[in-house]
Amino acid sequence: MTLNEQQFIALLPILITGATTVVVMLAIAFARNHWWNATLTVAGLNLALASIILAARVAPQTVTPLLVIDGYSCFYMALILVITLACATLAHAYMEDFAGNREEIYLLLTLAASGAMVLVSSRHMASLFIGLELLSVPIYGMVAYTFRNHRSLEGGIKYMVLSAAASAFLLFGMALLYAHSGTLSFKGLSGQFHMAGLHSPLLVVGALMILIGLGFKLSFAPFHMWTPDVYEGAPAPVGAFLATASKTAVLAVLVRFLLEASAENELAMREAMGVIAFLSILVGNFLALTQTNIKRLLGYSSIAHLGYVLVAVVAANHLESEAVAMYLVTYIATTLGAFGVVALMSDAGRLHDADAIFNYRGLFWRRPYLTAVLTVMMLSLAGIPLTAGFIGKFYVIAAGVDAKLWWLLGALVVGSGVGLYYYLRVVVALYLPEPGMVQHDARLDWGQRAGGIMVLALAAVVLIVGIFPQPIIDLIRDAGITALHLS
Repeated sequence: MTLNEQQFIALLPILITGATTVVVMLAIAFARNHWWNATLTVAGLNLALASIILAARVAPQTVTPLLVIDGYSCFYMALILVITLACATLAHAYMEDFAGNREEIYLLLTLAASGAMVLVSSRHMASLFIGLELLSVPIYGMVAYTFRNHRSLEGGIKYMVLSAAASAFLLFGMALLYAHSGTLSFKGLSGQFHMAGLHSPLLVVGALMILIGLGFKLSFAPFHMWTPDVYEGAPAPVGAFLATASKTAVLAVLVRFLLEASAENELAMREAMGVIAFLSILVGNFLALTQTNIKRLLGYSSIAHLGYVLVAVVAANHLESEAVAMYLVTYIATTLGAFGVVALMSDAGRLHDADAIFNYRGLFWRRPYLTAVLTVMMLSLAGIPLTAGFIGKFYVIAAGVDAKLWWLLGALVVGSGVGLYYYLRVVVALYLPEPGMVQHDARLDWGQRAGGIMVLALAAVVLIVGIFPQPIIDLIRDAGITALHLS
């Protein structure tokens, strides 16, 4: 294998993120210092984010048959790096009082980010599997990081076991595709789907098994069993990463596979995805109704939101890629903000996070800025106008209407109505005073901290995108997201 200069520049974001992992590991070996290791992590991730500008200038570049660095992958790599920076910032505040080793969380975080970046650049089943495992294995450790909390350890074990089952489905599906076609590249499979279509059971079953394997990672219903327990057990910054970066990377590679391999044109695939979207919307929303734990509520909410975005994938029209990208941007900003508030209310030194809705009762009278942020995030998740969530949902509905998917749009409307109830239940709790409540706790001057500034910035982004979304729409179009579908 030889790399020319342009290919090397195209790979810079992945290379710098990998190098950051090595630097953090060496820093831990020389001296344990929480602030220093967190600073190295943030500096390396910022450098990788800046290098995407250079990578975008030389894109598209095919780097071996396994990876392609184009506008699509650059856009999603930037999203993943922004998410990782946000989670590293939250982790620094969260881990301050942790009794064990704190520094390895940054090592695992950057390693998982590297896997996610490989995943969004994949154009071959081999690189898809490598990226997926490089993303998943560090998350096992991150979920169980506060292992003295039995829920954290239980969540890590559950995620590891079920993730291994998902990987088995994925590998079996790849084996069936290779047995029929003799190739594992997405483009190579496209010709096979065109020629054989539904006449080849190996091809269809293989593609469906890959959908099942990735569906586990995305927590689509009925593959969602692990989600609430893992979200509840994971430390709040890790839950934020799992709900955003992991889902973004897997969904991005799924969309690329469906488009490049022309698998979404197969009736069996579209019907399967339609049923999965329908179940995810209803199961996620109705099960969230009974939750009194905000992290479990966000877990079930994520199932529903991934069902919403799958409606755009099932539509398989010119709006598909753009709608998926726009929805992910709004979902990421909103979910990071919601988990950010939970992280700032919690710390690893406690037995468990401040994740019961009761913990947030009357929060307005104690920490008004956090209350404002969480209120904006809940309204955005509900899809209220003037928030980013409304724009994302509008895109999905437009794609569904264009494809005449009335049954899925009906489920979306019902699910949104149900979601409005449990999101507003959280909002109402924030403003309910209790007898003898302290009006303001001056010790909680979190607004000067990096985490507090970050969640305020996320709330501002959610409102600005909800009011004036055109700059984000232009960015998505300039990145060539729509062109991927047209090609």
